[in-house]
Amino acid sequence: MAIESNLWFEEILEMQAGRTMKIKIEDLVEAYDSKFQRIEVYKTRPFGKMLVLDGVIMLTEWDECGYHEMLAHVPMFAHPRPENICIIGGGDGGTMKEVLKHKTVKTVDICEIDGDVIRLSQKHFPELASSFDDSRVTVHTADGAKFVAENKNAFDIILVDSSDPIGPAEVLFSEEFYMDMKEALREDGIAVTQSESFFYHESIVAKLTGFAKKHYAAPSYYYTMVPTYPSGMIGFTFCSKKYDGLKDFDDTRTASMQDSLNYYNPDIHRGAFALPQFVRRKINF
Repeated sequence: MAIESNLWFEEILEMQAGRTMKIKIEDLVEAYDSKFQRIEVYKTRPFGKMLVLDGVIMLTEWDECGYHEMLAHVPMFAHPRPENICIIGGGDGGTMKEVLKHKTVKTVDICEIDGDVIRLSQKHFPELASSFDDSRVTVHTADGAKFVAENKNAFDIILVDSSDPIGPAEVLFSEEFYMDMKEALREDGIAVTQSESFFYHESIVAKLTGFAKKHYAAPSYYYTMVPTYPSGMIGFTFCSKKYDGLKDFDDTRTASMQDSLNYYNPDIHRGAFALPQFVRRKINF
């Protein structure tokens, strides 16, 4: 559960690692123990409302755009015509909100194991979770790994909007899951997975990018800035069966959407793939 001391929030996992960021809390809006995890919604002084799962920050209203826009739009603009989309996790609706901005999208299957995350997000984060009301969306309250394994050759894009590799999300960081994603994608499909911080989680990044190199024709890794996440950034493994995240990026399609975005733009897209030297040595694409 979350740690509160004089109305300050600190992530338990980061404290155990010997580092911390404290966020001033004005109120605990709601706390609920679901079948899978403890779900908390806080009102913070600097960052607006904040969603926390098992003591780990999932999003704040202030900086969610850095995560959701980059998870969604980088692969969506690298693929020439993304129509059928799968989102694993993402129960807050933020990634799906961004996906649905693309006019080519015909269907979105979102598979969130914990229906209570969806319910509480609809209650407390309607600006994100209103995406669940779109007629193109089908919600599956089920295990994401099993859902991917059961759907072959079904999707143009798979987006894995997962929590950290503990508890119900642990299976999403396995090689078997990366192989199943490949089978679930169409012949030119792209999968992108939440892949932690290269400052704090080098071994996880190396493992996941290793799966991508082994099983996908055009693998890469990119990152975004999210101040309330550990180290202030988070990365994504780009797993593509055909399209390169940079060479096949069509920036002409971004213009009509730019007014609805707060973080993503064509320059950010390109720059996100420029990695520090120590990361290049570690993942060696």
